[in-house]
Amino acid sequence: MIIDYIGVTEINGSLITLDGVRGAAFEETVDIRLSGGGFRSGRIVAMEGERAVIQVFEGTRGISLDNIRTRLMGRPVEMPLSPELPGRIFTGAGRPADGLGEIFPVVRRDINGAAINPVARIYPRNYIETGISTIDGMATLIRGQKLPIFSGSGMRHNELAAQIVRQAKIADQSAGEPEGGAGFGIVFAAMGVKNDVADYFRRSFEDSGVLGRVTMFLNLSNDSIIERILTPRCALTAAEYLAFDLGMHILVILTDMTSYAEACREFSSSKGEIPGRKGYPGYLYSDLASIYERAGMIRGSAGSVTQLPILTMPNDDITHPVPDLTGYITEGQIVLDRGLDSSGVYPPVAVLPSLSRLMKDGIGEGYTRADHAAVANQLFACCARVQEARALASVIGEEELAPADKRLLAFGRLFDQQFVAQREDENRTIEQTLDLAWKLLSTLPREELDRVDEETLKRYYNA
Repeated sequence: MIIDYIGVTEINGSLITLDGVRGAAFEETVDIRLSGGGFRSGRIVAMEGERAVIQVFEGTRGISLDNIRTRLMGRPVEMPLSPELPGRIFTGAGRPADGLGEIFPVVRRDINGAAINPVARIYPRNYIETGISTIDGMATLIRGQKLPIFSGSGMRHNELAAQIVRQAKIADQSAGEPEGGAGFGIVFAAMGVKNDVADYFRRSFEDSGVLGRVTMFLNLSNDSIIERILTPRCALTAAEYLAFDLGMHILVILTDMTSYAEACREFSSSKGEIPGRKGYPGYLYSDLASIYERAGMIRGSAGSVTQLPILTMPNDDITHPVPDLTGYITEGQIVLDRGLDSSGVYPPVAVLPSLSRLMKDGIGEGYTRADHAAVANQLFACCARVQEARALASVIGEEELAPADKRLLAFGRLFDQQFVAQREDENRTIEQTLDLAWKLLSTLPREELDRVDEETLKRYYNA
């Protein structure tokens, strides 16, 4: 029996309240029909006895206490899925936004996903090549990993995200990797972006010819915050289908997770929940974890889901709740530096605070190159010594430094200009990245390279 509830008890922001509701379920979707002929959708976000609080996706503008009829649909929010997802553009709520019409769904799935049995997970190995030296060489992105990019307001993280989408690819099938992968694809979700930024992403992918392998979800800054909360879940539902049903290797890029967290804060406030740090809801950690933990590889499936969430740190504060909690959940981070950005270095990746905790098991012989781990360790050691030399030079002046410290400063300048900096259209292979690293290391005396074994030095030093 279908029951329509006429009118509502209360309207508060994007929330409406119904009394006398029976047989409803948490997260159940509802259809809302206005007396003037309008149609909206929502979901139940809180229940207390026979009172249900409903989140209206399109907002409550035009809704009054007595001009709507609400119908419970008996199912959660679902995403229609099919093999034709790559190449399509959707709204943040998963509706087609490219004018190509609805997709024909093979299956519909709850956007909240299903928990992955930890026993069924496969330890991530092998890597995704981004063509960016600082990432591939020193904070390698491993398939099945979640590796966030910490940026700041006004920095060039959008350009970096677009470049990664254009250049990212997987290596050939190798030892230790499941056989039968059906290809590589990207799911790109933008949350709270302005129209010009959304057009930049769309145009960049079209002009470079990669849009055919990209599934885009665009939530604009003037869209509902409720849609913003749905966007990463819709994107990950599509990614899980492509990876675990079709056997593809999927890279999910989520930008900007700070916009998502702020939407959660605004929604939590409208529900009257007790705020936590800086006004964010107390459950922000578990909420972010429910998104980030959907990355991984599963036994019995050839595919993988790799996450590269991008977030802006308010006031460049890495201890802010969003980057702080993200760092606890994820397996490393890539940090962008405002000093490098202001000096014109692109991409402005700060190598010392950046790391990939799974890098050690996805590089080296059989994956990248046998000398990769040693080169990365030596570069980190040299960069740390460069930082010490720069600190000393700021006190006593560069002219008073010892010859060894002057060599380090020269190495640091070359490292920033040649290794860190690269053009937006420059796609370096892992071989080119490692060869460039050896070229820079060879400017230092051989005896100072104490993180590399003698055999590797003989082969690559001054090569």
